Amino acid sequence: MYEDPQGRTTPGLWGCIACAWAVAFAVLHFFWALGGSWGLSVSAGPLAEERPGWFVTVGLWGVGLLCLVGGVLGWLLARPRPRDRAGRMVRALGWCACAVLLVRGISVEVLLIGTAGERLDVSPEQRLWTLLLWNPWFLVGGLVFGMAAWRSGRARA
Repeated sequence: MYEDPQGRTTPGLWGCIACAWAVAFAVLHFFWALGGSWGLSVSAGPLAEERPGWFVTVGLWGVGLLCLVGGVLGWLLARPRPRDRAGRMVRALGWCACAVLLVRGISVEVLLIGTAGERLDVSPEQRLWTLLLWNPWFLVGGLVFGMAAWRSGRARA
């Protein structure tokens, strides 16, 4: 535990939540990469059924590994960091993760809700899963990484 500038003790909770969020998403991608299909067929459409090699390698294993990197970032954001270059780099990466996740979640939400979504080849079932499960998941992840970066910037080792 460490103290923030206001003198309150905080355990880096937001960083721990960001770590757990990223690891949970990694586990789901590894489950799909190993052949699991729960939720994938609805969200990825024909790619989930065909499972081309590039999709499994990049879209499942690769994204799973990237999520594990996000888990390490969340863990680092939960740790007390001095206000040096390394601490600023960790916080900057946290803000970058926040921005990427929020932009992804918001842009797909707007795309599928707006008139452009009607022109896309997306089944109603895919649209429902994306709007109600996957996009909120990205939005929550973005907010959690943002809170972790913000709290990390306010805490002192």
